[in-house]
Amino acid sequence: MKDYDWAFWLGLAVVLGIVEVASLDLVFAMLAAGALAGAVTAAFTDSVALQAVVSMAVAIAMLFVVRPVAIRHLRTPLAIRTGVAALVGEHGLVLERVDAHNGRIKLKGEVWSARTYDPSHVIEAGSPIEVVQIDGATAIVYEAEI
Repeated sequence: MKDYDWAFWLGLAVVLGIVEVASLDLVFAMLAAGALAGAVTAAFTDSVALQAVVSMAVAIAMLFVVRPVAIRHLRTPLAIRTGVAALVGEHGLVLERVDAHNGRIKLKGEVWSARTYDPSHVIEAGSPIEVVQIDGATAIVYEAEI
């Protein structure tokens, strides 16, 4: 079996790679990299203990050093929003009663016309709101909880 230790490590790497494809969280990919390091070590030495230590060291390094960087690159933030798109999600204050047809709110220091997201809902003056979308020059809002 000593002559084929590398095959064991390579098979383990393949299995871990297949599991990674199913999970897509980059944990098993890092473990597979450790198994590949074990395979390379097995090609140069017969020491199973050394193979295991190298495999674990590489896997741990990959999990705690490489994985966070990879995740940051894969999950980049949404594109920077500008203009009225940047107002979506912002909080404001109702100046005049807002209903399904009209109303006024103060949003980022400016007065906007507004209407409710839910046509059956009415938001009274002084209530906090959150912008759901911007439709032309009208903010579509719902009452925010403080």
